[in-house]
Amino acid sequence: MRHKILFIDFNSYFASVEQQMRPELRGRPIAVVPVMTDSTCAIAASYEAKAFGVKTGTGIREAKQMCPGIVCVLARHDAYVHYHNLLKEEIDRHIPILQVQSIDEMSCELYGRYHEETNAVELALRIKAGIARNVGVCLTSSIGISTNRFLAKVASDMLKPDGITVVHPSQLPQRFSGLELRDLPGIGRNMEARLLAKNITTIEQLWNCAPKQARALWGSVEGERFWYALRGEELERAATQRGMVTHSHVLAPADRPPGRAEKVGRRLLLKAAARMRTMNLKATRLDLGVSVENDLRLEGGTRFSPVDDSFSLLGIFSTLWSEMLRQRPGNLKKVSLALHGLVAADAPQQLSLFPSENDPGAVPSDKCERRRRLSRVLDQITLRYGRNALTIGLTEEDGRTFTGNSIAFNRIPQPSTSSEFNEFR
Repeated sequence: MRHKILFIDFNSYFASVEQQMRPELRGRPIAVVPVMTDSTCAIAASYEAKAFGVKTGTGIREAKQMCPGIVCVLARHDAYVHYHNLLKEEIDRHIPILQVQSIDEMSCELYGRYHEETNAVELALRIKAGIARNVGVCLTSSIGISTNRFLAKVASDMLKPDGITVVHPSQLPQRFSGLELRDLPGIGRNMEARLLAKNITTIEQLWNCAPKQARALWGSVEGERFWYALRGEELERAATQRGMVTHSHVLAPADRPPGRAEKVGRRLLLKAAARMRTMNLKATRLDLGVSVENDLRLEGGTRFSPVDDSFSLLGIFSTLWSEMLRQRPGNLKKVSLALHGLVAADAPQQLSLFPSENDPGAVPSDKCERRRRLSRVLDQITLRYGRNALTIGLTEEDGRTFTGNSIAFNRIPQPSTSSEFNEFR
């Protein structure tokens, strides 16, 4: 089998961008944080901080005990997207990018002479040198080379930071003898527990399963897909329609009272609705959740007829928020929401014989159409003049409490939607 994929994983990406932009941070342990408070957690850590055990998700209060000299840096997501685009441009000078997996991961398809291992490694070295020369010396990467994306991704994790690893299926499973089950893409905590319950504790034991056994272990065809991926096969997946649009925000201390937190939630909903409209979709369910300072979590959700306008969705949000906070939970730490059950905006709609007053999309009307048109006008104004140019029920001062874009690691805001919020996953 020929080497077909070169997988690039940028090391401690957010922290590395900060060190590139601020030379005084180079060589120092840093943690990138969403808000400047000890009650939050690190969303990224430099390798100098990782040496002390600090990692993504480590609480800042704990991080300061583990690493007394750690420097906390407020996240600047616009900068991370900017450098992401610079990195794409540089990589494209050497080889076309096949797929952008996330803000810090990309895969490229090898062709021609690059199927040979020596040439593929030389290409990886040229990419690294080009990035250091044209983007920044702090933007190091670990590169994996193999016959499919699965093995190339695993290879990219085997030598960090700044490594190059080649894995060929003929070397397996022995080549992965030092790895844990959780080191393989597709095996999370729950899947690992399922495998352990079946006395499969090593990659070698998993390798020795038959395809049908793997299907039974996963409880679906995904197990059989995993079996073939582990052996270097690249299986094409059928295209799927997006199932939800999610947003969340870690609240700064000043925004933790429920009244302030509600404004954050409204802002997130407006961003989610705008993002959904760019996909030409409508939602049929809204789920809302809040984390409370005493570690309590409150959740609520409701179904409705397909809608995409911000005004209808804000009305649904307000009803959910009021119902959810009847318990008077005190200060909140985080607000999360998700628009589910997405359908094409132009899909035929089945009308209800007994529409509810609380279901704004149940019966199309002139009012519904006006709301839709007005929502799209708001989108155009926001795109041209910025996210705070015009809002629904929020003051300019409310907008200033937000720090800008947040990035889901598997989604990078496009220029047309760069004012979005998103969650950290």
